[in-house]
Amino acid sequence: MEQIVKLDTIAGTAVEQEPLLVLRPRTGWQQLGLKDLWQYRELLYFLCWRDIKVRYKQTALGVAWAIVQPLMTMVLFSLFFGRLAKMPSDGVPYPLFVFTALVPWMFFSNGITQSAGSLVENASLLKKVYFPRLAVPIASIIAGVVDFFCSFVVLIMLMLYYGVVPSLSILTLPLFLGLACTASLGIGLWLSALNVQFRDVRYVIPFLTQLWLFATPIAYPSSLLSEPLRSLYGLNPMVGVVEGFRWALLGTETSFGPMLLVSSLASMVVLITGAFYFRRMEVTFSDRV
Repeated sequence: MEQIVKLDTIAGTAVEQEPLLVLRPRTGWQQLGLKDLWQYRELLYFLCWRDIKVRYKQTALGVAWAIVQPLMTMVLFSLFFGRLAKMPSDGVPYPLFVFTALVPWMFFSNGITQSAGSLVENASLLKKVYFPRLAVPIASIIAGVVDFFCSFVVLIMLMLYYGVVPSLSILTLPLFLGLACTASLGIGLWLSALNVQFRDVRYVIPFLTQLWLFATPIAYPSSLLSEPLRSLYGLNPMVGVVEGFRWALLGTETSFGPMLLVSSLASMVVLITGAFYFRRMEVTFSDRV
């Protein structure tokens, strides 16, 4: 971006015209442009609000979908893994054990799905108006917080039903939610940029999330693994999130310190590399979307 000042000569006197603002596409690896993102924070707010309204427009159950989906998954897991397979649950009632993990998982999974297709869905906007493109996938992630809080209320009710009262550890819950946001946004940035270039990425996402579901300790505890495999298991960013939620809400005694550290580092690496790759490919979005 640069300003060009033109001078016209009128009756032998130089008269300065209004500066001309020229927008030039950047090439190569660029800075993230977080300052521009802050300047367009109002646009980010309206994108979030629009995504929330569009998500539940003309739906029969509306916000209830955020509750029905994890509840039905919990029932199926409790039947097949809890009753039939007799899967251990670290001394916690199995339905509660599973639902506590499904709440952050659904937020993570839906965030990946929504952010991955966000650029293509906003193609007309990308071609007409300049704004930080990072705002589009970020808005998709933030909009999912509404679903999270709806299912979280049901989780609290389920805890009261089983007589589980959370301790002061619940105050650490925002940290684990932030870790889930970091992982979801990092992967969403990678997939959204790739989806502009390769449209078949959208067909891979359901398969990817399904595999990721069973690679995360939702239906089973991570305590089944022994060290050092258990710490390496933390390379899956959602492992630290799920075990952190169970520790903060249910008071499970599973030691997840090294695993949480690995998950946090993995999330940060995915976010940073995804953000820089997104910025590198940003110059091609308007032409290929």
